[in-house]
Amino acid sequence: MTSWEKRGDYLIEVSQRCLKGHKTFDLCRSHLVQASQISKGTIYNHFTSEADLIVAVGCADYRYWLAQAEQDTQQYSDPYLRYIFHHCERLYRILSEQSFVIARVIPNEALLLQASDYYRERFERLSTQYKQWNAQTLSEIGEIRGFDRGELLCDYLRGAMINSDDAQKHYNDAEMYYQFSFGMTQLMGHSHKRSPGVKVFLQWLQDKEASKVLSS
Repeated sequence: MTSWEKRGDYLIEVSQRCLKGHKTFDLCRSHLVQASQISKGTIYNHFTSEADLIVAVGCADYRYWLAQAEQDTQQYSDPYLRYIFHHCERLYRILSEQSFVIARVIPNEALLLQASDYYRERFERLSTQYKQWNAQTLSEIGEIRGFDRGELLCDYLRGAMINSDDAQKHYNDAEMYYQFSFGMTQLMGHSHKRSPGVKVFLQWLQDKEASKVLSS
């Protein structure tokens, strides 16, 4: 990784910290000068427009989800559980870390057209890879004719992430994850499958807390 790429990653990390708990993308390139202690000229060299900054943060989220997807593929041999727990993990991260919900602003074709080729192409590549992972996992679960299940689930997931953040749901609420997984199951068209119960999510949350303690 070049020094330019490392600096870019650092600026994105600073951006994500600045956006924690925010409901709108109210961060501008000029705000990063003080937050990062990097000169305005250098920041504007990395992000030639405000659109570049937004899309760059979006790319970081998609890259994180892809890494999580790879881990989940190794952990869950059952594609149904893989899909469920992958998206529960996304929701958990948003609520536990107060991460900005990037789905509030992208994908957005008008915004992508304003971004430079570098960031637009990067975002398109990462988002395509992530869509493919989701589509492949749904295919393994079993396709149901009649509706575009992928599109239905994408809309549901986006709304659930935003609404849970708006309502300030608690990340440690097992009932919330159960309801979330039940909704996903219904939209998949696999209502015959039994969603992981509240007890399963209680154990999942306990394991996550134990993992935090061990890593600290």
